[in-house]
Parts: sequence; C-alpha cells; structure tokens
Amino acid sequence: MKKLLTLIGLLLTLLSYSQTMTLEGSRFYLDGKRLETREARQLLNTNYESASLYKEAKTKEAVGGFLLGFGIGLTVGDLAVGLFSDTKYPGTMTYVGVGSIAVSIPVLSGRKKLYEKAAQIYNNDHKNGKLGASQSTMELHLVSNRNGMGFQLKF
Repeated sequence: MKKLLTLIGLLLTLLSYSQTMTLEGSRFYLDGKRLETREARQLLNTNYESASLYKEAKTKEAVGGFLLGFGIGLTVGDLAVGLFSDTKYPGTMTYVGVGSIAVSIPVLSGRKKLYEKAAQIYNNDHKNGKLGASQSTMELHLVSNRNGMGFQLKF
C-alpha cells in the first residue's frame, strides 16, 4: 500500500509539472526545445480552444499560401506568354494573378496571432494545473464497507 501511494504521488507531481510553450518566428518551442508540427498539434489538442485556434491558423496558412502561389504562377505565366509571343502583355491572367496575391496578404497576416493565442491558452492551462481537454481532477477518498477499509481513486 505504501508503494502504491508513493507511485500515485510521483505520478501526480509529474502531471503537474508545467512547461511553457513559446513561438519564435513560425516555430513552436517547449522550454527551449523545438517542436515538430505534429508534436505541437498533439500538445495543443489538450484544450479544445487552443486546438481550434491552431487548426484555424493552419487553414489560413494553407489557403493564403495557395492564393499567393496561384497568383505568382498566373502572373509569371502571362509574362512568359507576353515575352515569347505577339500577344498583349498585361492580359487577364496578370490581373487575376495580382488580385490573388492581393487577397492572400490579409489571409496570411492573421495566422501568427492565432498561433500565439493557442500557445498562450496552452501555457495558462498548464500553469493552472489543468490536466487535459476534459480538465478532470483526481480525488482520493477513504472508503469502508463490511469487508474492510480502503482508498478510492477517482479520475
């Protein structure tokens, strides 16, 4: 019984150990160690709000990157057609490409704030000792019945 209580105590101290997540550039760091995208996603999935902010930032990054690449591709393609043929250079493809590039700028601009807010929510949850998405706490009770006494652990 003494070993069991010691083991439970050690597990609780490991769970309550807090680590801070920071964002430098576009990379997540956990206590100075760089996290891969998959690891950051798994850590941020402990809270619904931080997970949804991270997913929204990733979506903005993907859509904005697509629009930017699409716009650059159309503009360069129309430039190549204008240089190597007798067609008029600023054609429809150039205007659509420049428009796509212009639309990608506001889409890409808000993603860093979302990443920072997701990391801040993760840090606040772990600083306050919350233990996951369900934010459950462990309870230890002394119980007795006609067969004897014991401990009840609820989590």
